[in-house]
Amino acid sequence: MSIRLPSTAASEEAPSMSADPAVHELRPEERFVDSVAQLTLHRDIDALDHSLTLSLAELLRARHVLLYKCMGDDGVMESWVSCRQMEAGHYAVRPALPVETAAWQTRLRACQDGQRPGHSAGADGYHYVWTPIHKDGLVAGALMVEGGEPFDAISKVLDGFSRIYSNYVSLIREAERDKLTGLFNRSTLDRQLQRLLERVGLTHQGVAPERLWLAILDIDHFKRVNDTYGHLYGDEVILWLAQQLRSSFPAPNALFRFGGEEFVALLLGPDEAGVETMLERFRARMAAHVFSQIGTVTVSIGFVEVSTAGFSTQALDLADKALYYAKKHGRNQVRSYQGLIHAGALDGGVMSGSVDLF
Repeated sequence: MSIRLPSTAASEEAPSMSADPAVHELRPEERFVDSVAQLTLHRDIDALDHSLTLSLAELLRARHVLLYKCMGDDGVMESWVSCRQMEAGHYAVRPALPVETAAWQTRLRACQDGQRPGHSAGADGYHYVWTPIHKDGLVAGALMVEGGEPFDAISKVLDGFSRIYSNYVSLIREAERDKLTGLFNRSTLDRQLQRLLERVGLTHQGVAPERLWLAILDIDHFKRVNDTYGHLYGDEVILWLAQQLRSSFPAPNALFRFGGEEFVALLLGPDEAGVETMLERFRARMAAHVFSQIGTVTVSIGFVEVSTAGFSTQALDLADKALYYAKKHGRNQVRSYQGLIHAGALDGGVMSGSVDLF
């Protein structure tokens, strides 16, 4: 079935809509191709979400586009992105506020659970159309468009874009994930760090109720495991550790495998003591687990608070110094960089970040 795009001229019955004039000067098929090109320009999912809602709004002259997604490995955390038409036909894209999504939360969740699209007509002549979004063969969210174009045109374009989006998200995820564990790879650290800094309000508001911490976790004597039992058993340890990381530190925390036996976690926590307790609980769980062939395996952990003045390389450098201290003083322990400084165990001089992220 072919997709019939809305014509350049507005329907007499539909409310007049205007957005980016440059977009609307194009013929319908040119607008579609331009929108797809803009959508696939991005290399991270947050920017892709922004582009998806804006492209649909401009293409369909929509009054409102809302993207709903389940996030995280457990699918519990929700994400809402809203693109709404402002004065003079311009659009504003931002994470949706709860009050903005209240009227649509039940409907979009039902769309996801029922795995089928739907639509309704408003008294003002606008159509409300929604469709599920798939990821890896499963429904992972939904898209809603509120627009003045005929329902049939909106529905077909919305369905086409949801499939393009799903396919492209899979490609991005493959590029940014570690192949063995499915955790983020090291090239995504800066982007995830910025995302979490914005979440806690550190970037723009100075002080925030949540604080951000970076932890480096290293498997003790991992080379010995590989040399004695082989890489197959080493991979078993890595996979089990990654699984425990996910269950211990779910989204919005961000987890990375940096290669080999080294992992990094970006964690949200109110204070140093609370974060240390979480990491200590994880360390104890790791130490208590008995692998069938190799017995017990432990981890050493160093962590540091991330400040607005610090870069990822500096935070890695400081956490690595705390990790090195833990390794040097017996392994199988959690060490805070700030705690070691206060105890006089480490020199608190300014350090230059020399860790290569890529």
